[in-house]
Amino acid sequence: MKDYSMMEPALEFLAPYGPDLRNGLTSHAPMAVEALAALGRADAVMPWLEVYRRGMEPRPLAHQQIGRDDWRAVLGRTDRVADWEAFFANELAEAPWREVLARWTARLAPGICASAMHGVIRVGHAARSLGEAESAARIRELADGLGYWAAAYQTLPTARSASGPTRAREAIARVPVVPPAQRKFSGTIVSSLVALDDFPDFAPVIGLLDVNPEPARVISDLTETFARVYLANARDFLGAIVFVHGVTSATAVRSILPYLPDATARDATRYTWQAGCALYSAFGSSPPPAGELEPPRESRDTLIDMAIANGDEHAIKFTEACLREDELNPSPAYLAAARHAIGALVAQ
Repeated sequence: MKDYSMMEPALEFLAPYGPDLRNGLTSHAPMAVEALAALGRADAVMPWLEVYRRGMEPRPLAHQQIGRDDWRAVLGRTDRVADWEAFFANELAEAPWREVLARWTARLAPGICASAMHGVIRVGHAARSLGEAESAARIRELADGLGYWAAAYQTLPTARSASGPTRAREAIARVPVVPPAQRKFSGTIVSSLVALDDFPDFAPVIGLLDVNPEPARVISDLTETFARVYLANARDFLGAIVFVHGVTSATAVRSILPYLPDATARDATRYTWQAGCALYSAFGSSPPPAGELEPPRESRDTLIDMAIANGDEHAIKFTEACLREDELNPSPAYLAAARHAIGALVAQ
C-alpha cells in the first residue's frame, strides 16, 4: 500500500520554501506529501503540490548561530526558525538521526502543543519517512521539523495534582471546559491555547491520564478518544480544523515512539494527552459519544479518493491518520471522523 517513490522529488520541490504560508498559517506541504506516500498515492503528490505552492512563502535565511549551551534561551522564538533549522542540520550531520530525535523529543515534549501541534506532527511525518528509507532530503526534513517545533515551543499550564489517573476514554469526562464567555480567540488555535494560562482549572489535566500501560496502547486510546471528541464538537469549518489535531498529533507521536527510551515515550504520551485536552477545553462544548457509532458506507479506498479530491491538507492528513489508527485499533469512530472531515473541510 505504501509508496514513497515521490518523497525525494517532493522534498526537493519544497526545499526553497519555508514553514509558513502567506496567510500566516503553517505550511502542511511536507506532512501532506508524506501522508499521501503512506496511503500509497504517490501519483497524487506532485499535482497536489503544484496547487498548494501558490500559498507558500520562501524559506527564511539563518542569521545567528544557536549554540549547544544557549539553546534554551531561544526556545519559542519564531523569528529564529531559520537559525533553529540550521542548528538541527548541524546536529544531524554530527550524530545519527535516531539519536538526535530521541534526545530532542525528551527536551521538546513539554511543548508538544507548539504551533497547534504542528511541530511534533511534522517531526512525526519526517520520522516515519526516514524509517522507510534514509536520504539527505529526508534528514533535512527532520531538521526542519525539529527546528519548527523548537522555534514555536509553547507549554501549557501544568500542575501534577490530579488523583486517580485512568484511561483517556474515562479521563476526558473530567477535563474542564472554558466557559464560552471566558474564551479568547484572535484568529489562531495558538491564541486560544495561550489563553488557558488564565484558566487555572486546566492545569491538573495532565495528571488525569494513566501512562503506565505500554505507550503504543495509550496512543490508541488517545486517538480513539480524540476522534470521538472530533465527532462531538466539529460543527463547522473551524471546529473541524481544531479537532483533527487531537488525532493527528497523537499519530505523529506514535511514529516517534519506536526511537524513544521508555521514560521519554511516557512523557510524550502524557504531553500529547495534555495538548489534545487543551483543544477540547479551549474550543469544545460537548462530551465525546461513548456508545456505538455508525461507520460510513464508503470503503477505505473511496475515503482516500475523496480526501485527495477534496484537496484540503487537513482532510488528507486526517484521513490517513484515521485509517492507520483503525488498522491498529478497529473502531467506527475513526472512519466516521474521517468521513465527516472530508465533507466539512474545503481546500482554502
